Formats: sequence, C-alpha cells, structure tokens
Amino acid sequence: MERHHRPVRLPIEAFDAVVGGGDPADASRVAHDTARALLHRVRGSDDPEVVARTVRYTAANGIHDIAELWSRAAARTLPGSLWRLYLIHAAVTRDPRGASEVYRRGAAADRSSATIVAGAVEPTGPAEVRGLAERILRGAFTGDLADALDRAAAFCAVMSLGWTELADAADEVSAVDPDRPAEATTRAARYLEYAKDLTAAARLQRDDRLE
Repeated sequence: MERHHRPVRLPIEAFDAVVGGGDPADASRVAHDTARALLHRVRGSDDPEVVARTVRYTAANGIHDIAELWSRAAARTLPGSLWRLYLIHAAVTRDPRGASEVYRRGAAADRSSATIVAGAVEPTGPAEVRGLAERILRGAFTGDLADALDRAAAFCAVMSLGWTELADAADEVSAVDPDRPAEATTRAARYLEYAKDLTAAARLQRDDRLE
C-alpha cells in the first residue's frame, strides 16, 4: 500500500532554482561571444571527442560554470537557447528515472506531434530519456541547430504535459506532501515557457537572426 502512495520524485531542483528568476532583457556581450565561440570550436573540429567532451561536461560538472555567462541571457538568443539545452540535459542526467516518468505521462497525454518531433525511443525508460537529452544537446553542435532547438522544444512540451498530468492526479502526489500538486503545476508552466522560447529560437535560427 505504501508503494502506491509514494510521492513522485521531482527531478529538476536545479531547473527551479535557476528558471524562477526569469531572463533579463540585456544579455552580456561575453555570453554571446562565448556561445558563438563554443559552437564554432566544436563545429570546426574534426575530432569527434571534442563533441563528446562538450556533452559530458554538463554531466560531470553540472551547469554552474556556464551559469554566470548564459543564465541571464535573454531567452530567445543563442546563449539563452544553449543555456536551456544544457539545463534540460543536466536535469535529466541528475534524475533520469523521475524524468522518464514525467515524460511517459506527457507522451500518453500528447495529442500533437510533440512526442514524434522529440524522438524518444519507446518504451521511454530512464536510459532512453537520458539518451534523448544527450542526442538533443549533441545535435546542437553536430547537426542542424534549428532542428535541435525544435526537438528540445518538443521535449519540453511533452514534459509540460507530464507535469500537468501529475498536478491533476492529486491523489498520487498529495497523499504525503500536499504541496506537490502546486509544485507540479509550476513546473508544467515553466516547461511550457521553455517550449515556446525554444520554438521561437528555432525560427530565428532558420532566418539567420539568432544572435
């Protein structure tokens, strides 16, 4: 019986801590310069290990070192978009089991093409959702950046649906902690905001206007 009332783990404490403050209108020049430099360095390298090291960096060190540079950049800019890709990857890496549960709930409720665009392998367990987050981040450096941003937006849309489902399932999340439905609602809204920002950034990138 206890198993049925076990609260759902919340996998994205880092997400809450950073996203809650929002984005200031003016991103610093260094944020934009470092974002462009990183993309240029990785895309210009013939060594696949450069890409692997870049992707592994977040898993090994978290997002703290780039937070000061990119976290305050405007949402629909290059550094703001890369920050969101890193943050999504870090959140999933820290708790792939919790993230996969949220994603599965969202995928089951999805009536759009978001699940297809995101491209998760089914059934989407911890390994699959972690692999998806890594492919999205890697795609920003090795493939088409706009496509990677669209996939990230779709992932966020599915996660938003998942958190909405958890918020609605009050009997599952409030038996132990009555604040859980409110937390789930907040996270659903934040993921939805990310989905909109990343979709807009993808359009800007296709128009060569993502600065």
